[in-house]
Amino acid sequence: MTAAEDAAAQTKLLDNVVATANRLVMAEKDKSKITPAYIVEQVQKAAKTFAGDTPFDVGKAVAILIQRFSHWMGKATTLRDNTGHFDWLSAARKKDWYYWHRYRDFQESRLSDKVVDGLDEATDDILGHLEDPRRTDAWDRRGLVVGHVQSGKTSNYTGLICKAADAGYKIIIVLAGMHNNLRSQTQMRLEEGFLGYETTDGRDPGMPIGVAEFGEHLKTNSATTRLENGDFRKAIAKHFHGISPEERPWLFVVKKQKTVLTALLKWIQTRVADTSDAGDGRKLVTKLPLLMIDDEADNASVDTGEQVFNEDGAPDEEHQPKTINSLIRQLLHAFTRKAYVGYTATPFANIFIHHKGETAKEGPDLFPKSFIINLAAPSNYIGPARMFGKMTKEGRKGELPLSRNVQDHYDAKTDAGWMPPKHKKTHIPVCNGQETIPSSLRNAIHSFVLACTVRDLRGQGAEHSSMLIHVTRYVAVQGHVYKQVEETVRRMRQRIIRGSDADALRAQMRKIWEEDFVPTRDKVAKLSPAEEIPPELPEWSEMLEKLPDVLDDIKVRSINGTAKDALDYATPGASLKVIAIGGDKLARGLTLEGLCVSYFVRTTKMYDTLMQMGRWFGYRSGYLDLCRLYISPDLMEWFGHIANASEELREEFDFMAAAELTPKQYGLKVMSHEVLTVTSPLKMRSARALSLTYSGTRSQTILFHRDAQRQKHNLDAAQTLVASLGAPWAGILKYARDGNADSWSNARLWKDVDVSRVLGFLDTYATHPGATRVNATVLADFITKMIGIGQLKKWSVALLGGGDGIGAPHAFPGLPETESFPARKTEDPEPSQADPDKFAIGVLTDPKDESIDLDDHAWREALALTRAAWKPDPARGRMEPPSVPSGKGIREARAKLGGEADRGLLLLYPLAPYVGKEKSPDKLIVPGWDKPIMAFAIAFPSSDNAIRVEYKVNPLYWMQEYGPSE
Repeated sequence: MTAAEDAAAQTKLLDNVVATANRLVMAEKDKSKITPAYIVEQVQKAAKTFAGDTPFDVGKAVAILIQRFSHWMGKATTLRDNTGHFDWLSAARKKDWYYWHRYRDFQESRLSDKVVDGLDEATDDILGHLEDPRRTDAWDRRGLVVGHVQSGKTSNYTGLICKAADAGYKIIIVLAGMHNNLRSQTQMRLEEGFLGYETTDGRDPGMPIGVAEFGEHLKTNSATTRLENGDFRKAIAKHFHGISPEERPWLFVVKKQKTVLTALLKWIQTRVADTSDAGDGRKLVTKLPLLMIDDEADNASVDTGEQVFNEDGAPDEEHQPKTINSLIRQLLHAFTRKAYVGYTATPFANIFIHHKGETAKEGPDLFPKSFIINLAAPSNYIGPARMFGKMTKEGRKGELPLSRNVQDHYDAKTDAGWMPPKHKKTHIPVCNGQETIPSSLRNAIHSFVLACTVRDLRGQGAEHSSMLIHVTRYVAVQGHVYKQVEETVRRMRQRIIRGSDADALRAQMRKIWEEDFVPTRDKVAKLSPAEEIPPELPEWSEMLEKLPDVLDDIKVRSINGTAKDALDYATPGASLKVIAIGGDKLARGLTLEGLCVSYFVRTTKMYDTLMQMGRWFGYRSGYLDLCRLYISPDLMEWFGHIANASEELREEFDFMAAAELTPKQYGLKVMSHEVLTVTSPLKMRSARALSLTYSGTRSQTILFHRDAQRQKHNLDAAQTLVASLGAPWAGILKYARDGNADSWSNARLWKDVDVSRVLGFLDTYATHPGATRVNATVLADFITKMIGIGQLKKWSVALLGGGDGIGAPHAFPGLPETESFPARKTEDPEPSQADPDKFAIGVLTDPKDESIDLDDHAWREALALTRAAWKPDPARGRMEPPSVPSGKGIREARAKLGGEADRGLLLLYPLAPYVGKEKSPDKLIVPGWDKPIMAFAIAFPSSDNAIRVEYKVNPLYWMQEYGPSE
């Protein structure tokens, strides 16, 4: 037996023992008995059955199960509109289900009961919001399921498909991305979780897989296969005749591509339809209920054309939607009974769809009018909250120490280098005059080799390991990168295996090992819960011995959208060690199994595109400490920014769900967020103007001009305002807060300020044009309109210094000289690589500051509202119920309480002018400016009056600043 065959046999043995012991543990009804000792006992029983006298690592199986049974899952949150909907999903209806029970047993062999219970509950929730497939009159349900990137959305919709098939849905269409590799990967996942067999070229069932082990073969029909040419097309459509209602359901896993969708639509109209519409003669299917799953629903499905609405809100029915959107809607429109469920981690484009959009040919647009469900992720999920931490006034806190700064790919001074942010498809990557990779990418490759070696020595050698290199969207440029990386790996292999000139290379790798891997493992261990602490690292001598075999196994691949890229992962016994080089083909949906190292320098700044490119999110059991993210400073800043933006929007969702509001109402709220960093204006159907409301939101200046004259101008604006306010409020800025006192040093508060003072400040202060959410002119316009309906006439204004700042304390006019304000320390800002004339900070304010003018009663009400909307979600770092109110809770409380609390709040912050703690001219953030940099935040109470203001968008500025959306 070869070493590879022996490793595969050991992996199979481990899988069998773990699966059997898992079932034994799950069978224990008294969950209090499930202790580590109990798990050891069950593993030993399973090992006797499968291992016999064969040497077997019982400890490894025990560790896997202890970790598995410590995982848990938060609850999903739902916005719903049940107009015309009948509740139908009951325990009696679920009693004789087969597909779901097979899938549940299959999942329980791999996951903890708590995670599977969470999946069961979430899929019940989604299915219950669809319509009963036995209901014979016409119905149309459309919803959206929002998950975290790489968190298990495929498992969720596989579970939903199983339950829908059990319930009686007969045609199941899965729209699986834009490329062959993702479609093939999705087909294979559904074969494993739903069909129970491998599909073949002849469409006959092949080898049993996945759920087949857990129940009878149900002879489910699949019109598509796992092969590269296995998509639906005209050539095979002629083999499929009509579908009778008595048959098992039919599965179609198809690309969002014109030819494929056109062929499917034609086949349904000619072979499946059983009647015609009395009005327009459309062919209709009335006897077969449809479930359509739209994976990555924000990509290609959204109509980027602009439909016109007349004065009474009626849509132009002759509007011509974009091709893919039109075909998806025509497919739905061909059925009288249908349910559409979109899945995405970045829902913004879908929510921007107009809720009244409709045409005669396509029917209603894809707005999720029936429900939006926000999924939680299991506790072992590694998402933005854990990867990048949380931004606070003191900087980012709690992030995993896995990111590495990449700057040698680009020279900002010459706007050139190996991979400049903006380059053409004819670009040839050159480093130091040669067509070779920069040292940062060489270090990343060395790190990947080390990670693979450690995984082998930890007993994970039979599992896949991947590295992602994502530096350009152009295929031709990717080709150059592929050649350079392939040459680098070939030379490494040659030097280590043959021993020629190997000492220098071994020394380089040992340096990374001792200065990076060893300390990082210890840091990750300190940040991990007990059951997730990574194993100890092997000795360097063991690493050296294993290196040749690992290097021999590593393959370099260019990912170009073919099914082969996905198929290799499914080959029995294969354990790939692959360096994947790609661009847009890697950006959406495609899972890189065992992703350890990512090298990422793409420059788009749009939320949806960036988050979808974040293939490194997900599950990293047993090797989290080995993972690395090599990323440029600008991208690091933006990932942190969108992690914060994501949490704000999810919190908005939580509050609206607690208030039992509808998807339509959420859509109007999301449009008020920092939309220019959310998605492309094209996807928002408005490349010219955005309609915003600020009610219930907080705006803060985090982007600034690097210009002394503008800084003087803004400081003057603040000083003029403070001088006009008179004596501050006489009360002491300290509150009991139920025994956990809040206080502010170096702060002054003015209550009952007339709105004219605030408007005067906004008229004078110059915000940066890139600060789309904090545009002083637009803010003033909104406040003026609110005054017109009798709101926001009175304000609180606070001036908040910070004792940890550096520089001479600043005395504001109108305050005694003894009340000078040391400026707050600024989080060390770096000049933007794209624009050195501006700088950004992370977070200016926090919820505590928003409560500076609230008494204890109002504070307690804000806390109660925060807790009512709160649900545990480890992916968002939400583990324990909150003990202080969130900013959103405070703004909701202001509106609910009315009276003195129901007013706007303007917070003024003098920021330190120096980078770091050193007070010297060369450390000035803004050259020539050694006085405070004035920043501000405004918190608006929530309002039922949806007053909106327009923000003009310059599409050219948008493209120059943020890059393409896809």
